[in-house]
Amino acid sequence: MHDDFEKDLRDLAGRGRLRSLRERSGIDFTSNDYLGLAESDELSKAAADAIARGVPVGSGGSRLLRGNHSEHEALESEAAAYFGAETALYFGGGYVANFAIFSTLPQRGDLIVHDELVHASVHEGLRRGRADYVSAPHNDVDAFDAAIVRWRNSGGKGRPWISVESLYSMDGDSPNLDELFAVADRHGAMIVIDEAHATGVLGPEGRGLAAAFEGRDNVLTLHTCGKALGTVGGFIVGPKVIRDFLVNRARPFIFATAPSPLIAAVTRASLRLSRTDSTRRERLARLVEFAGSELRQRCNIEPSGSHILPVVIGADQAAVALAAALQRRGFDIRAIRPPTVAEGTARLRIALTLNVNETAVAELFATLSDEMRAAA
Repeated sequence: MHDDFEKDLRDLAGRGRLRSLRERSGIDFTSNDYLGLAESDELSKAAADAIARGVPVGSGGSRLLRGNHSEHEALESEAAAYFGAETALYFGGGYVANFAIFSTLPQRGDLIVHDELVHASVHEGLRRGRADYVSAPHNDVDAFDAAIVRWRNSGGKGRPWISVESLYSMDGDSPNLDELFAVADRHGAMIVIDEAHATGVLGPEGRGLAAAFEGRDNVLTLHTCGKALGTVGGFIVGPKVIRDFLVNRARPFIFATAPSPLIAAVTRASLRLSRTDSTRRERLARLVEFAGSELRQRCNIEPSGSHILPVVIGADQAAVALAAALQRRGFDIRAIRPPTVAEGTARLRIALTLNVNETAVAELFATLSDEMRAAA
């Protein structure tokens, strides 16, 4: 009855791409808990305080029915003020928020030009949406411009959209946002910036790398809560008219059970902490600088400059074997393989968080150097 499924799984196993779930173990160089907030005393106390004042755990329904709660409303208001935009709309996760944007907002006759490395959630939204879409080579601003020019010259009459991330999750690099905004302004384009891996960490008060552009009527940003902010969920931040349109037209919002009011309350505390206390960001910045120096000196690999450090290995099996060797030595490092990254670029994705210190970082890169030499 399930022969096709079993065949597909055997095929994945044969290519070294079979995934499985496992318990967390080892020193954390894998999570996106960049500021170490997920298990922090501050957020635990915020949860206890919220429960004490009667905030419910569950919402009981969609936001458009009985699921809307004052904690959702307060969180959205505070998020809009924090990020510097007119409004914010809270979703249960960044994936569904991205899916909502691209399956709902661009209309038939529009064109979306997206960086080839944007998240899978964008691709899913594109496939379910109405607009045409094309990819541009990674971080190639001229390619975005040229794609829109070609489309206009071939009779394109709708609105162009540009989709990028401010910090790419598998490469740890960033686009030139000033130049991309010049392209958007030149062509009257909407620009959507996924700030998932920058939110809470980069920009003024942790507001992300696009903070200087927030509040413009041609800008939408996506900020996730499940990474540096230490909770769950995601915000679409931008003009009020777009928020209202999503509330009325975005099926991932309309038909989804509302996020937990308790988590919304805890996320409010996380935003306030990010706004008022830069200590964690400063500690992480120092750790990033130290780690970059260690990676360069011990492994002769140039660091990305961010808290995401890719170590490109190439072959799937070689990356898996190296990750397994590091795991055996007590480091939680995972191999990232196609289709998450391009063929021939399987890698270790090393994430720096405040769950580790300089001693652990130095030990990791000393061990990585030993294991790479042994595998050569």
